[in-house]
Amino acid sequence: MRVYLVIVDETEEALVALRFAARRAAKTDGAVHLLALVPPQPFNAFAGVQATIEEEARSRAETLVTAAAGNLLSQGGKMPSISVRVGEDVKIVREYLAEHPEVSALVLGAAKEGGPGPLISHFADALPGLHHPRTPR
Repeated sequence: MRVYLVIVDETEEALVALRFAARRAAKTDGAVHLLALVPPQPFNAFAGVQATIEEEARSRAETLVTAAAGNLLSQGGKMPSISVRVGEDVKIVREYLAEHPEVSALVLGAAKEGGPGPLISHFADALPGLHHPRTPR
């Protein structure tokens, strides 16, 4: 079974990648994993403020990935695997891939304008054994 990993955020590119992965999973009787990334927050000398900022960022990411999962289910797809992680994006994606060897494709959406994003730039040539379709707009 093919497993497609989609990085979920608030961009239009993520929606394109999600639609692509959902269609491919349906055609191949595969599965979709959704990974929401929460960037590390800059240090704040006031621990209470720091904790509140981090909790709000995590809550936004959880809401976003849950909505994406609901969108997949409403379109007749299977329930995806959901994960929310805090840290640097490239490092978190690498760790996730190492923990989930069943992932066979990292699906990233390409921007309509401008250069590739940091994940595409990093992973385009960094993972030779992993298929990574880049979905054009």
